[in-house]
Amino acid sequence: MSTLANHAFVKMNGLGNEIVVVDMRGQAGAITADEARAAAQPDGAPYDQLMALHTARTPGTDAYVRIYNSDGSEAGACGNGMRCIAELLFKETGKPTLTFETKAGLLDCWKDDAPGRSTVDMGAPRFSWREIPLAAAVDDTRAIDLQIGPAGKPILRAPSVVSMGNPHAIFWVGDVNDYDLAKLGPPLEHDPIFPERANISLAQVASREHIVLRTWERGAGLTRACGSAACAAAVAAARLDRTGRVVTVTLPGGDLRICWRERDDHVLMTGPVEFEYEGKFDPALFAKQGAV
Repeated sequence: MSTLANHAFVKMNGLGNEIVVVDMRGQAGAITADEARAAAQPDGAPYDQLMALHTARTPGTDAYVRIYNSDGSEAGACGNGMRCIAELLFKETGKPTLTFETKAGLLDCWKDDAPGRSTVDMGAPRFSWREIPLAAAVDDTRAIDLQIGPAGKPILRAPSVVSMGNPHAIFWVGDVNDYDLAKLGPPLEHDPIFPERANISLAQVASREHIVLRTWERGAGLTRACGSAACAAAVAAARLDRTGRVVTVTLPGGDLRICWRERDDHVLMTGPVEFEYEGKFDPALFAKQGAV
């Protein structure tokens, strides 16, 4: 049978970023791409990211987390999803701080004073073309030679690129709502310059302390919030001296506070999460997808 057939899940969201949490601790095996796609179907538990919680592999950590996009691909980081998992484990363990292992490395989370709010240390951003990664060498990743639209009059051009455990491209615009991101996002996500695809964001600098952001998320499409994109945009804006190192990022789902800490270059993301409902996956979901 499928790993997820009859398996319990918790549906949550971080600023409208739809998250499903599955507790796999103590279980052998892992979720397959087919199973992840099946779970995201309308008659399953539709999500942007599925967070699979596994038994800790590294001493001093609280769990190992694998992150799946709704198309079945794996992500290295998901800040909103990490806050959702942290909220559940804060209640389970009584701890005020937690450390998770992910494909992107170790991430620390700690409770905020306000209920339902927490902070995730997303680690240090990566700027090298090899680390993002890009398909070819680029000297300055603050603005790369990429555009979409007619050669003489591009719709979008010269994005900043950065990795926050996953690749991000940030296009600077006057108004994020002036563009059809649902149309522009897919070809940019799959542009050959991004061998592992990329998250595509439109960023509007409202002030030195405020960025407005919309994101086409790699493997998930348009989302109401993408935490790692908010971190990437904040870092990219500070590198270009468009903002300071502490900003509020406004996404369609709400606000995140991002601090690019000077002493170690780590990016801290603070925001809320909400519990929606609990359920179990219908085994029929996985039979339809050939995942049983």
